[in-house]
Amino acid sequence: MDITAHSTALTAPAQRAAHWNRVIAETYFPLHLTYRDARSFTGTLERREMGQVSLSRLCTEPLQYERLPDHISHTREEEYLVTIPRRSPVEFHQLGRQVRCDPGGFILERGDEPYRFSYGAANELTVLKISKRMLAEKLRDPDRFCARIIDAGSGLPALFSAMMGQLQVLPETEARAAAILGRQTVEVLALALEGNTEDGEAGVRTAVRAGHLRRAEHVIRQNLSNTALSPEYVADACGISKRYLHELFSDTNKTVSQFIREERLIAARDVIGASRHLSMAEIAYRFGFSDQAQFSRLFKALFGLTPTDWRRQAGDA
Repeated sequence: MDITAHSTALTAPAQRAAHWNRVIAETYFPLHLTYRDARSFTGTLERREMGQVSLSRLCTEPLQYERLPDHISHTREEEYLVTIPRRSPVEFHQLGRQVRCDPGGFILERGDEPYRFSYGAANELTVLKISKRMLAEKLRDPDRFCARIIDAGSGLPALFSAMMGQLQVLPETEARAAAILGRQTVEVLALALEGNTEDGEAGVRTAVRAGHLRRAEHVIRQNLSNTALSPEYVADACGISKRYLHELFSDTNKTVSQFIREERLIAARDVIGASRHLSMAEIAYRFGFSDQAQFSRLFKALFGLTPTDWRRQAGDA
């Protein structure tokens, strides 16, 4: 069994972001990382190859990971990450769903679809990387479990979570056992997920709500520069009541207004990095922020950097 360890401890502050970007890309796949302070960032990662799967233990300060369309265009094999947060909650957004997973649960992430994953406090993550082909051999249509919280408080999900922790201390000399345990881990994961299947009328209602939510999110993203964008505007565009719209977003742990604000900030961040000729005031105004001081404050609260510092860091990357 091959074990690979990485740390920022011996990396010069100016090189930490580039170093950690490479570590994450080599361990999982290419991702866009956003740091609160790249120069003071600290992290450790240990990866174990267990036959056809890999298991890693990742400990870092707050961080945001984004899987972008450009990353996916070079993908040759579809893969999943199964992530178990151990110390603090994580936020995950993919396939029109946004969830918050607390310690005691886990989530499934598709590597061939864009996503955003973050945590606002220091965290320890246990991450299983597995090919879609391998999981699909054990479980029908694994995609239906993506971006859903699997409660690992009891039953087979709890067994899976415990196995992940125990395998992290398996001796390096146990190569043959590691390959066998890797296969068994996939079996337990498939059983744990299958036990969380939603069916009947409840499943239909959930699918309908998810469809309405995806439609609402699409309307919002297509109108980020529209000064008329509001919960009322979104509800009218989707043909649903404002009350039902707010119910849909209650499933994401965010209000409609919070979602609009964060999507505008994300869009503004991307423009700041790509269009250096535009002033911060122009960008803020383009995305509905008439008060530049408020824009800067909200931007820093979400990304950990001021707009100016973000532009500087993007230029140094």
